[in-house]
Amino acid sequence: MKATRTLHDMGQSLWLDNITRGLLTSGTLRRYIQEFSVTGLTSNPTIFDHAIKNSPDYDDAIRQKVREGKSGEALFFELAMEDLTQAADLFRPIHDQTNGVNGWVSLEVSPLLAHDTTATIAAARELHARAKRPNLFIKIPGTKEGLPAIEEAIFAGVPINVTLLFSREQYVAAAEAYLRGIERRIAAGLNPDVASVASLFISRWDVAVMGKAPEELRDQLGIAVAGQTYETYLALLSSPPWQRIFNAGGRPQRLLWASTGNKDPKAADILYIRALAAPLTVNTMPEATLKAFADHGVFGPTLPAQAHHGEAVLARFTSAGFDLGALAAQLQDEGATSFVKSWNDLLECITSKSTTLKKAGSSNTTTNRPN
Repeated sequence: MKATRTLHDMGQSLWLDNITRGLLTSGTLRRYIQEFSVTGLTSNPTIFDHAIKNSPDYDDAIRQKVREGKSGEALFFELAMEDLTQAADLFRPIHDQTNGVNGWVSLEVSPLLAHDTTATIAAARELHARAKRPNLFIKIPGTKEGLPAIEEAIFAGVPINVTLLFSREQYVAAAEAYLRGIERRIAAGLNPDVASVASLFISRWDVAVMGKAPEELRDQLGIAVAGQTYETYLALLSSPPWQRIFNAGGRPQRLLWASTGNKDPKAADILYIRALAAPLTVNTMPEATLKAFADHGVFGPTLPAQAHHGEAVLARFTSAGFDLGALAAQLQDEGATSFVKSWNDLLECITSKSTTLKKAGSSNTTTNRPN
């Protein structure tokens, strides 16, 4: 049995952190579902930027949309919707079979709206409605400005993937925003069954302290933060406020491990997958990491068994002079800035490709014009 199947059977969902048109048209994503127990996927602007920039797979669609007068952000969202609705349809049987626990795909609102709560809410509602798929998450960052948008989107019945979380405290704030949205639905007599995941970023912790922390603590900080957050996650789900919404027909907001591709060449390529094995969570993996784990994945102790060790690791980082709260805030700010850069790079790519393809089309028309 493949390690991916073992992980799935243990109670963790495996989602792919990638989407390209080639993955869909080649049947590769379908194969990952069948062979690697993949039950969902996530996307982001960087993923789409690389997919569009490095492949001709989108060229025909871009040519057609340019002829229709579309450009920039509007053109991108049409391309993304085409990919993600096709992926959502592939995952729909899993979504139905698991009663909405799995089978999800994710689309991010424009990060340029990160400091505009009202515009973020409007974009989330509009994108989800356009997709016409029940298994599409809209990604909203769990920043200070994003939290009210998360609450309002959940109250409006829009499934949300809360992104850009780095610490237990940031996770709790996102979980409380979700809970408030569900409690408001219950008070208004609405169905409280609105799905959400809270995405905790892992590897960026270790990148941030690389070369600054004691060598014996190398690649341990992200896993320790995950263990601390997982304990809090389980405690929240067993607390009276959450039990009340479960009793009313609500569901848990699941904890998702994001940024689980290893960035340290000295460490195992499956470092974070092996360490973050934990029931009732999602691990969204880059494609190379997924294939590596399917090929040579092995298990150590599951995450709950490592909690005590994780607290000791966090204490050692604090003793070494690291302000982990400040670092979490810094990572979230840097992540938001990085998302904006990725978004601008993506729109620049769209504009460049549109211009190139339009010129090529005009040139061909001139060349083929009869004498």
